[in-house]
Amino acid sequence: MNDGDPTGTEVARVLERELSHLRDAIAMVSGGASSRIVLVGLRFSEALLAQAREMAAEAGVRIVPLWMPDDAGADIAIERIDG
Repeated sequence: MNDGDPTGTEVARVLERELSHLRDAIAMVSGGASSRIVLVGLRFSEALLAQAREMAAEAGVRIVPLWMPDDAGADIAIERIDG
């Protein structure tokens, strides 16, 4: 491991893993397994928000960023759209 300076390969791997978690959570909420799922501790939530919103809209659910204090990123909630 390098001293806290991630390589492009490491960043790509983390981004893909986080995107996979988002896909799974969106599928669970849209499929009715849960009304709300919150993904916490995402390293690249801000970079994934636009894509997550697009996937959620296609699935009929919504994405709610839960912003951290001091611009430290966001957790992401996936929720059913009632009504």
